[in-house]
Amino acid sequence: MVMKVLIIGGVAGGATAAARLRRLDESAEIVILERSGYVSYANCGLPYYIGGVIEKKQALTLQTKESFWNRFYIDVRLNNEALSIDRERKTVRVRRLLDGSEYEETYDKLILSPGAKALRPPLPGINSPRIFTLRTVEDTFAIREQIEKTSPKNAVVIGGGFIGLEMAENLIHAGVKTTLLQRGDQVMAPLDYDMACQIHSYLRGRGVDLRLNQTVTGFYEEDGRLYTQLEGREAVGADLAILAIGVAPETHLAKEAGLSLGIRESILVNERMETSDPDIYAVGDAVQVRHFVSGADSLIALAGPANKQGRIAADNICGRDSRFDGSQGSSIIRLFDMTAASTGLNEKAATAAGIPWEAVVTYSASHAAYYPGATDMTVKTLYNPENGRILGAQIVGFDGVDKRIDVLATAIRAGMTGEDLEELDLAYAPPYSSAKDPVNMAGFVIGNIRSGLLKQFNWKDMEELQKQRGEGKITLLDTRTEREYAQGHFQGSVNIPLDELRERLSELDPQKPVYVNCHSGLRSYLACRILTGNGFECYNFSGGYRFYEYIAGDRNYDETPRHACGVEIR
Repeated sequence: MVMKVLIIGGVAGGATAAARLRRLDESAEIVILERSGYVSYANCGLPYYIGGVIEKKQALTLQTKESFWNRFYIDVRLNNEALSIDRERKTVRVRRLLDGSEYEETYDKLILSPGAKALRPPLPGINSPRIFTLRTVEDTFAIREQIEKTSPKNAVVIGGGFIGLEMAENLIHAGVKTTLLQRGDQVMAPLDYDMACQIHSYLRGRGVDLRLNQTVTGFYEEDGRLYTQLEGREAVGADLAILAIGVAPETHLAKEAGLSLGIRESILVNERMETSDPDIYAVGDAVQVRHFVSGADSLIALAGPANKQGRIAADNICGRDSRFDGSQGSSIIRLFDMTAASTGLNEKAATAAGIPWEAVVTYSASHAAYYPGATDMTVKTLYNPENGRILGAQIVGFDGVDKRIDVLATAIRAGMTGEDLEELDLAYAPPYSSAKDPVNMAGFVIGNIRSGLLKQFNWKDMEELQKQRGEGKITLLDTRTEREYAQGHFQGSVNIPLDELRERLSELDPQKPVYVNCHSGLRSYLACRILTGNGFECYNFSGGYRFYEYIAGDRNYDETPRHACGVEIR
């Protein structure tokens, strides 16, 4: 008997499931119902078409209705919207959007891949034709058409997630002066605040008017311009606005059909991507998943997990036994020349999950510093101090970020510890890396801490440490050069350059703990080893003074590598 599989929604999850189904079952009848006019498109590339980085709109289309039929013999029905599911009769009510007619479609197995919808809160003026969201190809063309037709001088982007940041960049590329409004105190929620501060500095340096801690209360139009109203602040005028404040699972079909729902009314599925109805599967942004590291119920709206889930659903429909083992949320973004990436848990997520954690911040060159073109990257690695297991990682830099975050994502998936990172045998040649790769370096620091060779402190400790310094209980030691020290330092810190430390130990009180900093954390670590060897109790400043300056907000992002013990390399 020929099996009929009906798929609601294409793009990542649905289209992947359909193609996998055909590879596993040549005789199955496969139908995709897609509400939009495009079945499989590069939704992650949409902002780059708006900015002109991707020049041809055809490049956004990965597969067409015709190519699906010719290659996979799959019936793709565009502009067909599923209205309701009758689980007892195993039918779906469908509306043809082009003429409004309706029909019923039967199924043996049903896959739901409805995705997520852009949030559009009921604020005053929200329905202005100057306000756009970006979720579909049609949204993309509408924004591009508006830019080409009206030649806007100013734009407002609301929301500092992936879409908001990419839109801010691409509006700048399109010659539009852009203000980015973010409700919280940082962009990019997967990153910790201290890592996001580097992005804040860089974006401002590239011309983005970034404004944090802004609450939008409404919109109004006046004199041909759109004004975004802010709580307690002056309204921001612009020619158009992009609303990118997040997404919500689009699950009304599942809810009305009586399927079990999870957090934020997402669709509840098991490891086989089965819903509470054994004949209905669900994949993609609309489903609740298990976080691989914490085990917490999560919503992770990323293309990678959606593709894997589509494949797993198809496997199980065809009698195989495939299981989704959870997602760790590995993600990456390019902003102009900068790259930021993360995987696993950040501080907030680890704390919420009740998992003990510590973090190390290291500063490494993308490849051998003596080879031309090296740039620095900041690597933050979270680990469980009880067993050394890697919990998460975040990297901000310009080159080689993708390689390192993928290695760390693999390490997390394999359950590796900081000590395991030390032993990773990674490819090395001067144009590509250093003999001690940035991932190895993170492992070395974790290993030093866990073995008792190193104790550290971080920027959050500075307020209390300054209090203790004022009371004469501790010493703050800066081991940078006099020139570096003169450009900025911690109040009350003593400046003894590293290379002079052994001869000047008598200037330090051996009865007081010494808290040591340098530019990146390397010289201060070497100083700690000298001090420890001479009977001092000492602590190394994680990330270095450069890291603190980004957090303090008083410097611009500096691409010049300075990691080599303070020697500038140009």
